[in-house]
Amino acid sequence: MNDQSDPPVSFREKVRDIIFEADTPAGRHFDVTLIIVIALSVLAVMLDSVGTIHNSYGQPLYILEWAFTAIFTFEYIIRLWCIGKPIKYATSFFGIVDLLSVLPTFISLFFPGTQYMLVIRILRVLRIFRILKFVKYVREADTLMKALRASRRKIIVFLFGVASLVVILGSLMYVIEGGDNGFSSIPRSIYWAIVTITTVGYGDVAPHTDLGRALASFVMILGYCILAVPTGIVTAEITRYGRGEFSTRICGECSKEGHESDAAHCKYCGAEL
Repeated sequence: MNDQSDPPVSFREKVRDIIFEADTPAGRHFDVTLIIVIALSVLAVMLDSVGTIHNSYGQPLYILEWAFTAIFTFEYIIRLWCIGKPIKYATSFFGIVDLLSVLPTFISLFFPGTQYMLVIRILRVLRIFRILKFVKYVREADTLMKALRASRRKIIVFLFGVASLVVILGSLMYVIEGGDNGFSSIPRSIYWAIVTITTVGYGDVAPHTDLGRALASFVMILGYCILAVPTGIVTAEITRYGRGEFSTRICGECSKEGHESDAAHCKYCGAEL
């Protein structure tokens, strides 16, 4: 009689299930613990930026920062070791975020002050959607990413058109106003056009002539029209994608998630789920 029992699970697979999966008690506990550590590390960085706290507790916070960095560095190495395709994970969104969450501390050895960029670790708590079984958020995020990828060419063409427009408008305002009214060069005038067309309106450079103000009014109104264009592009792409049922399972090879609930293979690399 043939033995139909499942093959034994290797230590590497067990570690992978704990680190990457949130469907098991061990995986859920690991992720919750990790998020708590991330929150504490970000809090330490924020407190260290306060002058009075830094003067009183700078040394303990510095040691704590390196302790957190050592933990995250070890965790990052383990993630690369246990996943089937480490390059796929390293170049994924969370893989890049995990790497950036440890690099600032090492870079600060050569460029003091860069350690405050460790607050990028807060992006790692996005995993809470998977931990808390918010499958709908995973599904919506997948739909949004597909829409952004599908509309990237249209957005690039749109941005190129806007860039050309601000160069023309800035140059025209330079001719109208001139250096006496603060438009001392074409680049400075282009800066004014960007600030105005995006409706930011710092006010550090402003037209003084009637013709310049008329052009500024046109640019302001044009700005509202321009802001609506990329929204329409992305919205149109979102409507093209259906909303199937997704699960929080990750691929053991490339670490991607957001697969259909009945999927047997990864839709990104083809590996068996």
